[in-house]
Amino acid sequence: MSDTRRRVKVYTLNEDRQWDDRGTGHVSSTFVERLKGISLLVRAESDGSLLLESKISPNTAYQKQQDTLIVWSEAENYDLALSFQEKAGCDEIWEKICQVQGKDPALEITQDPIDESEEERFEEMPETSHLVELPPCELARLEEIADLVTSVLSSPIRREKLALALMSEGYMKKLLQLFQVCEDLDNREGLHHLYEIVRGVLFLNKAALFEVMFSDDCIMDVVGCLEYDPALVQPKRHREFLTKTAKFKEVIPITDSELRQKIHQTYRVQYIQDIILPTPSVFEENFLSTLTSFIFFNKVEIVSMLQEDEKFLTEVFAQLTDEATEDSKRRELVNFFKEFCAFSQTLQPQNRDAFFKTLANLGILPALEIVMGMDDLQVRAAATDIFSYLVEFSPSMVREFVMQEPQQTDDDVLLINVVIKQMICDSDPELGGAVQLMGLLRTLIDPENMLTPTNKTEKTEFLSFFYKYLSLPIVNACRCLPDNFQTAQLLALILELLTFCVEHHTYHIKTYIMNKDLLRRILVLMNSKHTFLALCALRFMRRIIGQKDEYYNRYIIKGNLFEPVINTLLDNGTRYNLLNSAIIELFEFIKEDVKSLIAHIIDNYYKALESIEYVQTFKGLKGRYEQEKDRQTLRLNRSVFRHLPQTWIPGMALKWNTAMVGLVDYPDDEDEEEEDEEQSPRKRPRLGS
Repeated sequence: MSDTRRRVKVYTLNEDRQWDDRGTGHVSSTFVERLKGISLLVRAESDGSLLLESKISPNTAYQKQQDTLIVWSEAENYDLALSFQEKAGCDEIWEKICQVQGKDPALEITQDPIDESEEERFEEMPETSHLVELPPCELARLEEIADLVTSVLSSPIRREKLALALMSEGYMKKLLQLFQVCEDLDNREGLHHLYEIVRGVLFLNKAALFEVMFSDDCIMDVVGCLEYDPALVQPKRHREFLTKTAKFKEVIPITDSELRQKIHQTYRVQYIQDIILPTPSVFEENFLSTLTSFIFFNKVEIVSMLQEDEKFLTEVFAQLTDEATEDSKRRELVNFFKEFCAFSQTLQPQNRDAFFKTLANLGILPALEIVMGMDDLQVRAAATDIFSYLVEFSPSMVREFVMQEPQQTDDDVLLINVVIKQMICDSDPELGGAVQLMGLLRTLIDPENMLTPTNKTEKTEFLSFFYKYLSLPIVNACRCLPDNFQTAQLLALILELLTFCVEHHTYHIKTYIMNKDLLRRILVLMNSKHTFLALCALRFMRRIIGQKDEYYNRYIIKGNLFEPVINTLLDNGTRYNLLNSAIIELFEFIKEDVKSLIAHIIDNYYKALESIEYVQTFKGLKGRYEQEKDRQTLRLNRSVFRHLPQTWIPGMALKWNTAMVGLVDYPDDEDEEEEDEEQSPRKRPRLGS
């Protein structure tokens, strides 16, 4: 058999019944010796790696959908799909599959999906029982048709037979025509039967039926049937919503009729799935998996068709950035891009990469500067969502734009400064926008996603840029804000970001903290009436001390920066709360091995702390201090003895030996006493005073 290649996307169905994109490649059907049979092979177009190797089993049910899809199951809960770029390629591979199984390529499914137990039951039945005969499509037979549709849902083989019967001779269209008759006659009983019929047909889970039911001629009648749920006193008005309330807005006129039809169809089918039908958990698993797939692949087609229309996108961007564009129009354009970016998540990685690069080349980031600065809250929210898509997909692309921007424009209108301003000025009491934007900033400055092989200097360059241009607005932005709960929440977010910087940026944040005396400014918040904010300030200091960096330690000692922490501890009294525990934990950590800070705390603050006896932390600190002091004295004496002149008399040597073991040492004269004082550790006058 010849090796025929066609470009395809490979999809697998995950546990959440969503299709995961496994990559793009070229499919071939060839004999594989290891599998002992004709197999479908898909090799990645990027590197030639094997994306799929699947033997065409004689008993596997393959299904062709929408002219460019082939779907099948290889094991329980493991569904596969090949989405072809061209119908011709799909037809050719379908013929190969049918040839191996000895089936007619005109069929859209090669096998009846029968499990073993059901197959055994049907083998015992007469041949005629395999057939599903539909009653004549008449008003008087609607109840009989509804009973038949409902009865077959528990049997896979009967569902298949019923689906074939419904597709023959336009039966489904005739049923939907009866709906119009029943509604004209106000025949509620017939309308209730039609609800059961249409609902049952949807649960047959057959793409070929969906193609008929969701066509322009039929879909509104399908929605109409689903309005007449027998459990409801009055029918729902879904058609009224779809035709009058829900308006199709064209930000730029769409001239492609096929694209327009696909957009309308996708919206209406999504409405059926999300609004009209009950939640899937009410029904058997997988009953609507094909409906989910139908919507998914429709979205893929819509994005692909829009992306290929360069004239359309160019016009959209031109109006979006035009100062003369009215606010209402710009709002529609931003919402369009938000939906466009949301749909792009259905694309495979290579196509998604091309999609965002297209948007970047057209100027999506400069356009966001304009719309994020608008007064309209909905526009700002939509622009933030678009920015989120861009950052999550390619933080490197956003970083590159941010670093180049100061060379081309004024610092006040930098995109990143606009983002910071929106974060600081978030009017939402829950700070939903501020939390989202802070998360995006964190993604941009995270070194873990800066290690790109193509740009090894990205980390150094961007972090230098960040601390030069961007970090000061974050720290200074809240100076003029009112002291209320919302401000405290915002400051807590900022402290969380700065704490992240201490953990991940080392050199850059260390230099910034010391040059700006940042820790002192942050510890002022220890006096806040909002305890959670005081805890955030304390956590920032704890992360700094946790680095065990002597540069940080000397900075803290020089600035007496423990004073606000100790004052807060003393003001808290004997109350056993989270603030108390956090401060005690800080000193417990220092007690373990931070020698310079131990000495500083005991020398300067022990008098204030020695009365705290409900924990042994501070007595332990004093013990560590004394232990280290004795160790230093011993080390100093050993050093002095080792360098004594050999001409010294034995008595003098003995005297130094006795000093080493802690015996009382009486100097012989004043000169020797002065020399001893010079060699001993420097006195700390505040200790114990």
